[in-house]
Amino acid sequence: MLQQLLAKKSPQAEPDDAHGPALRRTLGPWGLTALGIGAVIGGGIFVITGVAAAEHAGPAIILSFILAAICSVFTALCYAEFASLIPVSGSAYSYAYATLGEGAAWFIGWNLILEYGVSASAVAVSWTGYFVSLLDHVGIHIPPSLTNAPLDFIDGHLVATGALFNLPAVGITLALTWLCYVGIKESTGLNMAMVLLKTALIVVVIVVGASHIDTANWHPFIPENQGGDKYGWSGILRGASMVFFAYIGFEATSTAAQESKNPQRDMPIGTLASLAICTVLYIAMAAVLTGLVPFSELGTSEPVVTAIRNHPELGWLRGVVEVGALIGLSSVVLVMIIAQPRIFMIMGRDGLMPKVFTTIHPRYRTPHINTVITGLGIALLAAVFPLNLLGDLTSMGTLVAFSAVCIGVLILRKTQPDIPRSFRVPFAPVTCTLGVLSCIFLLWSMGVRNWALMGVWTLIGVVIYFAYSYRHSRLHRRG
Repeated sequence: MLQQLLAKKSPQAEPDDAHGPALRRTLGPWGLTALGIGAVIGGGIFVITGVAAAEHAGPAIILSFILAAICSVFTALCYAEFASLIPVSGSAYSYAYATLGEGAAWFIGWNLILEYGVSASAVAVSWTGYFVSLLDHVGIHIPPSLTNAPLDFIDGHLVATGALFNLPAVGITLALTWLCYVGIKESTGLNMAMVLLKTALIVVVIVVGASHIDTANWHPFIPENQGGDKYGWSGILRGASMVFFAYIGFEATSTAAQESKNPQRDMPIGTLASLAICTVLYIAMAAVLTGLVPFSELGTSEPVVTAIRNHPELGWLRGVVEVGALIGLSSVVLVMIIAQPRIFMIMGRDGLMPKVFTTIHPRYRTPHINTVITGLGIALLAAVFPLNLLGDLTSMGTLVAFSAVCIGVLILRKTQPDIPRSFRVPFAPVTCTLGVLSCIFLLWSMGVRNWALMGVWTLIGVVIYFAYSYRHSRLHRRG
């Protein structure tokens, strides 16, 4: 059993492991960069920023974003090296399989469901807030029973809210699932258009909002700690672990490696460029929001609209924000629905998931059945669970995956130093170590509830691995 858990796949053989119809290679560096931006700019900038500022960091949410960005830079460099070395769609799962063995690969793949599937659900829930706000703006009202989750966490307890389900979140998820079903070119083409539009709208909000900032709202910049992780430096750290959810999208570029025209060159460009652009926009938006209104007022489901409401002279900007938020959040859900099925597909080809996940549509050249299953699962989570639970679980799963990638780069540098690498992590021993430590640091700030949920999730994954994946593994059958 131990031998099987530690069994590794050769990174050199990895690109040739695919069987059956191939995915269509249509993405260049700009398409990959847009894919990354599409996944990054969404729930973080339009929702999580306000909650993290109001409940934990205050105006120092800017520092939280900087801390999360530093952690992301370390891991992005490691992803760039792996993406150029192992150009397949499995992302951190494939990298772990080549360096840490099958057991770790399954654990990482299982956690990637939190990063992509659960993340898409969280963003779809965020989408509802701005959609309802836009409809209210034009005099259309949807009953709260159809726009809220029937379950919520209050004071650490799961309680019923009386709502039926989150209808708008389900609707946008199913619509984007259909788009992903019919083709990567169509999906990424729409994503490129949404990225350009939402980035332009965000820049408008930042430029216009900057001229109305009241610097008194930034004092005190680091509010005095009120116990636990409510303000002070502990609050900044907790804020960083929350807004880290906003950065995870840069990794989505690595899931499209088999649809990249020149992955060895284009993957590092797409990964690092998308992270750099989004970091600048996040910090600027955080500064504007906390400067427009007192930070304590930002803990709503649509904090950007909340900030604008406090300035009647900016009333015209509300519609711009609502449209920009809907476009931005839609592109995030779209990219996550693109990414998750491709990870399932690679796991299926390794025998760790059922074969149905490996089927490629003969005309659209997409993992169509896999995409439908993923979309339905995301829609179900978005219909039932609240944003606070989904967002924290996403961050935890992502931090675990990022740690494994940083460790994997170091292992492969030692075990197979002569493999050609078109991109190399600079100062790898230091960079990779700092990447692991920064991920652990953010994980440490998560609450007991989140660790308990993570434990339950891991236990479910272990049961599935030994009940199905262990016996069906291609490496196991070869042995």
